[in-house]
Amino acid sequence: MIKKILVIILVHVAIISNAQEGTSSPYSFYGIGIPKFKGTVENRSMGGLSVLTDSIHLNLQNPASFGELALTAYTVGTSYRNFKFSNATESSSGDNASLDYLAIGIPAGKFGFGFGLIPVSSVGYELDKTETDGRDVKFKGVGGLNKVFLAAGYKVNKNLSIGLDLNYNFGNIENKTILRRPGVQFDTREITSSDLSSFSLSFGLNYKTMISERLEVVGSAVSTPSFGLKTDNTRELATVVISTNGQERVVERQDVQVENKDIDLPSEFKLGGGIGEPRKWFAGVEYVYSDSGKFSNIVSNRENIKYQNASKFKAGGYYIPKYNSLTSYFSRVVYRAGFRYEETGLNINSSSIDEFGISFGVGLPVGRLFSNANIGFEYGQRGTTSFGLVKEEFFSMSISLSLNDKWFREIKFN
Repeated sequence: MIKKILVIILVHVAIISNAQEGTSSPYSFYGIGIPKFKGTVENRSMGGLSVLTDSIHLNLQNPASFGELALTAYTVGTSYRNFKFSNATESSSGDNASLDYLAIGIPAGKFGFGFGLIPVSSVGYELDKTETDGRDVKFKGVGGLNKVFLAAGYKVNKNLSIGLDLNYNFGNIENKTILRRPGVQFDTREITSSDLSSFSLSFGLNYKTMISERLEVVGSAVSTPSFGLKTDNTRELATVVISTNGQERVVERQDVQVENKDIDLPSEFKLGGGIGEPRKWFAGVEYVYSDSGKFSNIVSNRENIKYQNASKFKAGGYYIPKYNSLTSYFSRVVYRAGFRYEETGLNINSSSIDEFGISFGVGLPVGRLFSNANIGFEYGQRGTTSFGLVKEEFFSMSISLSLNDKWFREIKFN
């Protein structure tokens, strides 16, 4: 079983890595890029809820969930996104694909442990600006921030679980600017590369209790303190000649000193709750607050950009017709849906950049034990066409495998 899992994971990595872009959003120009959703397809299909924990699925948003695992769980998720950008006068469209997470969780009595890899943010933009004097400025950025995590959860009693995860954050972001001036033979190119690294922690708890023979109430909280993201910046200034096919030939180049500074990434606090009938249905809500008012760009500050405290509201749930049906496959399918609204904390030209999404999906039973394949869909919008800004509309499809195995079996002798 383990060999099969490793083959599946390697195939996913090989396929998606060739097409990995992460984002094409013009808003990834700011800060350290567009924040990536750091949960599973199961969470994402319910509006992003991190409230639910159980014994067979990984919940990558709350480390307390690892304390409830009864089986070893593997998960890998990928996504494909189709997008459309528009401003007051024109529009464009495209698509991209990404690997969203790899993780494994291992139960050990009342304890549970997990580790994995998750993208934190993504940069992938190409912008073109023509000045009134005829100068043409092109901006291009690639890269992002990722994290590897080690998590531990502990089931205090049948109602309460607590957890902690330790993250190592790493990545690189490259920003390129090319200035072309009418009547000038050579163009000017500036490339700034930033290597990013830091450690961070998250604390979580989950509480659930039966309030009747069928109904269960669930509550959860996750706290992530602020941490400093270290940057190692290099900058190159060059005179170039750009051919008709876009090739850049360097005429002269020089290195320019640029300040290395830590970026205070914001603290975050999640609080959620819900009610449902175990293995039948669930409905929940969640509020997320982020202290992002002190956030700044990596290497420069722009006058038209401000950062404000951010917040998110999420609502969603699931329904299973009959989880143990022996006669109907579709009665064992998990049907999920949700909604989210976010104030991202980014303010451009005195306009807040907000985002919303509507999601739905299914969990399809596969193989033995409680393994399943999950498919999720989301339609969303970010930004506005007012104030000289861009509205981004997107439709994404996410696919994951959530697989279970029993590693440790008690051996009995007659």
